[in-house]
Amino acid sequence: MAPHSFISQRLRTIGTALASWVVVSSALSTAATAAEVLVITDSGHPVRVAAGTRVVELDLPARIEAELAAGMPADPARASAIVQQRLREGGPDLQRRIGRAYQDVAEAWGLGIAKVPAVVVDRRYVVYGEPDVARAAARIETYRRTQP
Repeated sequence: MAPHSFISQRLRTIGTALASWVVVSSALSTAATAAEVLVITDSGHPVRVAAGTRVVELDLPARIEAELAAGMPADPARASAIVQQRLREGGPDLQRRIGRAYQDVAEAWGLGIAKVPAVVVDRRYVVYGEPDVARAAARIETYRRTQP
């Protein structure tokens, strides 16, 4: 098995476990607070957001994986040892970063997001394709005012 494949397999296993946890915990959580804004995008679709707005980058797990896999030797045993060393050196911060990245992807998947960028308000309303989050939120607010 190539070193990169080994790393990918390990990260996918971690991601699957985290995704399952997110789906279960989301089902048990209470309703979202009013005007909760979530922006879902990737590195190829930059967005304009206000400070404090939560942004989910769907390609972040792959970018973290690429960081961990950079410069790997062809020998799977050596590659595994290097990845483990990198994970140890990254410590809890890296582990939280990996976990959060996969949780965010699972959340976007659970919301049924079909394309990026997507601006989600109150986990109910979605505007696709608008990179200006303020404009997307205004469109949602206008729609909400016209509905009974």
